[in-house]
Amino acid sequence: MRTLALALSVCLAALQAAAQDKPDETLGAVVGVSAKIQPNARSAATLGLQRSGTGALVRKDYVLTIGYLVIEAEAIQVTGADGRTMPATVAGYDHASGFALLKIVGTLGAKPLPLGDSAALGEREPAMVASAAARDSPSLVYVVSRRAFSGNWEYLLDSAIFTYPAVMDWSGAPLIGAKGELLGIGSLIVPDAGGPGTQSPGNMFVPVDLLKPILEDLIAKGRRNGPARPWLGINADEFKGRLFVGRVSPDGPAARAGLKSGDIVLAVGADEVTTLAEFYRRIWGRGAAGSSITLKVLQGASVKDVTVRSIDRIEYFRPSRTY
Repeated sequence: MRTLALALSVCLAALQAAAQDKPDETLGAVVGVSAKIQPNARSAATLGLQRSGTGALVRKDYVLTIGYLVIEAEAIQVTGADGRTMPATVAGYDHASGFALLKIVGTLGAKPLPLGDSAALGEREPAMVASAAARDSPSLVYVVSRRAFSGNWEYLLDSAIFTYPAVMDWSGAPLIGAKGELLGIGSLIVPDAGGPGTQSPGNMFVPVDLLKPILEDLIAKGRRNGPARPWLGINADEFKGRLFVGRVSPDGPAARAGLKSGDIVLAVGADEVTTLAEFYRRIWGRGAAGSSITLKVLQGASVKDVTVRSIDRIEYFRPSRTY
């Protein structure tokens, strides 16, 4: 523990020195993000109408943040390290990674953060989390786990970054390495950062490596190249080898097909599924958005085959007025 504490102290000192010597290359690229959401937004019930968090400048006039902050926004503002606030638009959104890219209407006057190698970030390595709310006092953390993450909103990361201790202002906050490079974007606070079953409150970060192959697509077209994944609108949770439907998105594909809260998903077609990761991979392996997906579900005492016509998830949300 003493060795780890020393390593963390050295890392923090290096990061703070870099921020003091070259503010435009480190903390100057950290911005505040606030969004006003459309009153009729489908995401309003779960995410609210006023959202705020952080983003990181990754290209001149382009800010990377976490997508749930700005989905269905009607107005977005970005606040720089100098306190100036400028409007922004959603330049691109990617459900597979969870990233959103904002285009600032104006010039921030800071130098973008270089994109680091998040695949090389191993367990027990130190890093810094810089949120807009506490830019002058960034949090020192260390990586406690690199593992797959399954979200119950049809979301899967093969190698998410989990850090400890927990940082409260995590939404969109950049995870910064010892060389001042961007390694990830904050997505969640979790109770088990160290691994399933552990008591280690921390944060989950989306690796920046997921941005690299799609950044130019997001800038040019607002989305990644290629066909969109099929989306059903099912929020399910794992419990003892079963997938229990906790919620279906109102008027989404699953709801229109007759699925409801309390159902148990047993299989995709003839393929049994017992984990969220299996469930998603089976769905995504059935073709692009628009494909019809047959699910075997337990509804009450009856086992039924239910066919759901999938869609592209972005089609479910109200078009953002900032696009």
